[in-house]
Amino acid sequence: MEESIVADFVGRVHATDLTSDEPVTGRVLLSQRRLVLATDDGTATVPLAGVFDVVVGTVPGDLRSFFSDSVTVAYERGDERRTALVEGEPDDMDRFVRLLFKALLGSVTVTVRHPAKVGGRVTDASDHAASVRLSAGAIRFVDCPDPFEVDLSAVIDYERTERTLAGTRRPALVFRHVVDSRTVTSITTVSSERTLNVLGRYLKLEYDEVLEELQSFDPTEEQIEILVSIYSTGGEANIADVVTGDVTQTSMVLDTLRDEELVVDGESGATLTRRGQMIVTSYLESVNA
Repeated sequence: MEESIVADFVGRVHATDLTSDEPVTGRVLLSQRRLVLATDDGTATVPLAGVFDVVVGTVPGDLRSFFSDSVTVAYERGDERRTALVEGEPDDMDRFVRLLFKALLGSVTVTVRHPAKVGGRVTDASDHAASVRLSAGAIRFVDCPDPFEVDLSAVIDYERTERTLAGTRRPALVFRHVVDSRTVTSITTVSSERTLNVLGRYLKLEYDEVLEELQSFDPTEEQIEILVSIYSTGGEANIADVVTGDVTQTSMVLDTLRDEELVVDGESGATLTRRGQMIVTSYLESVNA
């Protein structure tokens, strides 16, 4: 296959293979096979076949004073693990992140079970091989009997675990996402743990950002009780379904939840937003742990 450049821009870079201890201005070039960081002091080449992790927006501790936002690429060369960091203008970085993941996952075949659950109900879905296709803000699983798409902004829970799919037990990604106001659980495995790790990073691109925002929110017992009540009704409920005491007090708490963008008004009553579903999911996991 002919190798062509898919991204080319100037940014600030740092890499294990470069001589400078501090980030410097450099040219960032990405092809389907490699990432090249070219500076006045030298060039660092990252073979995409060796990449085992991509971290967006989190800077390693010793470089936080130099980078405000970045993409960190971790890769193997021989027996050594190395890193390369890239920072650039927002438009350049958005495109770079999308094309980098596309290059890393563009020819991946996985095994999927979808939907493994709808709400809390386990389905009889079969396991199938599928191809991964990436687009801006979404991931599609195609070349299988029931192709489906996952909107990254709809992912509300994510777990790295082990599952048996198609008769083989492997590391797996179990993730929940919202489809037509319902919570759907999907499971995917892949033979390469490196690839599974990168796939998980892509699925969590928007999930991690929202989760970080929610960490500053400390819900009261009343708020949790109402959120769980709405969740238990299937995701939408009128006030009569969630009242546990005084109607006026419940209405006030619901107003607070609306202000926090955890609840919105649906056709038949209050419904959980993605943020609200993530809080309920986190709460239920802590209770059942």
